[in-house]
Amino acid sequence: MNPQPKPSIYHTGIRRRSFLKGMLEAGAFSAAASSPLFAQAARPKGDKVRLACCGIGNQGGNDIKSFYATGLCEIVALCDTDMGAPHTLGTLKKFPKVPQFQDFRKMLDKMDKDIDAVCIGVPDFSHFPIAMLAMSMGKHVFVEKPMAHTFQEVELMMQAELKYKVATQMGNQGHSEGNYFQFKAWTDAGIIKNVTKITAFMNSGRRWHGMNVSNLPPKEPTPPTLDWDTWLATAQFHEYNRKYINGDWRCWYDFGNGALGDWGAHIFDTAHEFLHLGLPEEINSLRCDGPNDFIFPQASTLCFKFPKREGMPPLDLTWYDGVKNLPPLPDSFGKAVVDANIPAPSAGKIETKASAPGKVIYGDDLTFKGGSHGSTLKIIPESKAKDMASMLPEVPKSSSNHYANFLLACKGEEKCRSSFAVAGPLSQVMVLGVIAQRRNAQLKFDRITKQITNDKIANALLVGPPPRKDWAQFYQL
Repeated sequence: MNPQPKPSIYHTGIRRRSFLKGMLEAGAFSAAASSPLFAQAARPKGDKVRLACCGIGNQGGNDIKSFYATGLCEIVALCDTDMGAPHTLGTLKKFPKVPQFQDFRKMLDKMDKDIDAVCIGVPDFSHFPIAMLAMSMGKHVFVEKPMAHTFQEVELMMQAELKYKVATQMGNQGHSEGNYFQFKAWTDAGIIKNVTKITAFMNSGRRWHGMNVSNLPPKEPTPPTLDWDTWLATAQFHEYNRKYINGDWRCWYDFGNGALGDWGAHIFDTAHEFLHLGLPEEINSLRCDGPNDFIFPQASTLCFKFPKREGMPPLDLTWYDGVKNLPPLPDSFGKAVVDANIPAPSAGKIETKASAPGKVIYGDDLTFKGGSHGSTLKIIPESKAKDMASMLPEVPKSSSNHYANFLLACKGEEKCRSSFAVAGPLSQVMVLGVIAQRRNAQLKFDRITKQITNDKIANALLVGPPPRKDWAQFYQL
């Protein structure tokens, strides 16, 4: 890792001609490339949104199924760097006649006029280039959580959303379910008020738990079906190893954002939005078991300190991950809040017990317990909940699930609930937490300049290492 931050490129631009020239040199576009880059989004011409999908197995495959089930879209293109690998076969069987690509740049170039929106269900580190190119071409974008791998990438994606006037949605699906509408209704009614402390936890087993790593894994033969160079995207070059792919990328700092990036957006997203948390002014690493330069800790505890804002008091959000790193819970907590629709983590399973993913929110005179995704809050203890029952406001029903909400926004009929303007600062909070895990330190953060002021190496991690030569131009779109 280069400890020196490269010059800021938040506000630089790039001309279409020079961008296409760079892509031609990289071999991504044909010599006759004529994509109307830097266009602003138009509403879909037909009744259905024409959706191109990048990442068609694992979570990307689940996203495709969910989009198709809405009846609001037509799947017009499929893209995966390992097209035909076992995890892609279900999607390919369901859509056998849809054009297939291994490189998103070629897909967007060739099918530009046939695509209204792009779904991005690929590893964290490669969200950014696909989203930036798609937005610059006027495509609406749905991207899985977290929005991107680095703080700077999220910042640039938020700016692109405004610049290109596209509909955007991050894949924290609970943001269109019960907890979203309940949290808003309860804050509007003053039921949730003057919150000073939140405990958030994810104690299920993860892929890197038990791993003993002292270096990057050795080179292995690259599968003939895999376009490894495109898989790496903007990341620094790594030799291929099977321990990087099919979900295992989440273990590595170079590619993923760990348990926090995976589950934070499902656990404290509504608190972040409706309590107007924004960015913290301090992030403290309180516990870090098995600190490592390559993979995430076996367990960590982080405290995010948010200042006073809009009449609300300062708030400490403490995050716990690791199987045995259980948070302190109120005596009245009882069983965890578990929704049958919540998926299990990529390794391990969710149990109906206090250590299932969840949160405790400490308000002025009320305490709330909650789970993950769309599961609703409960007032504790139960006796207090019964006393409050007649005072609770009616919670409206969702007009659309997260996927339908995005597609309707593409058509101009709804507003995205987890647009980049909403999901961006949330994602940046999680990225700051990852940096605190890497440094195992207390970090001071300037909310105005968006810089870490007490640790030069940590501050450089806001940007990360420079992208490979052929990928640098994505940061200038």
